[in-house]
Amino acid sequence: MLQITKNRIIEYAKKYDKCHKGTDDELVEQDIKEWFKNNRYLDRKRFIKVGLWKSKRPRKRYKNNNDSLVKEITRFSLKTKNEEAKIKSLLIFDGVSYPLASVILHFAYPNKYPILDFRVIWSLGWKQPKCYTFDFWNKYCKIIKNISKKTGENLRTIDKAFWKYSKQNQNK
Repeated sequence: MLQITKNRIIEYAKKYDKCHKGTDDELVEQDIKEWFKNNRYLDRKRFIKVGLWKSKRPRKRYKNNNDSLVKEITRFSLKTKNEEAKIKSLLIFDGVSYPLASVILHFAYPNKYPILDFRVIWSLGWKQPKCYTFDFWNKYCKIIKNISKKTGENLRTIDKAFWKYSKQNQNK
């Protein structure tokens, strides 16, 4: 488990940034966050980009989703005030589970939603659940937000730090 201090968070987040500087991952993240500054939905092209950013394995499944459905559901998700409907509505898409849904929410609202990832779960010292639920997601969000508040670092910095810590230490 990563020792949760401001300095350790910054240390591992910088390691993450060093490895990802100038990569497609960094460019896609910037592009999608920029898109969301002026739009409160995704089109199919950007939906696929976000999906591939999170995981390339379900590529064919992402492509099964049509443009009008992607626009309508993401528009609903980003507009609703109901937290459960916000994330669960995104699960309607082929190839989308809680981790990818969390990426969409994070990119749209970077200061409100963390990215759900098995590496972060491991770095927190939690057991990986057999399946994700809204209750698990809600608890995860609260914990990551509390760490953000405690360290003064934003949600993405916390995510990068925990992800990198796991990448370096999980299989040792």
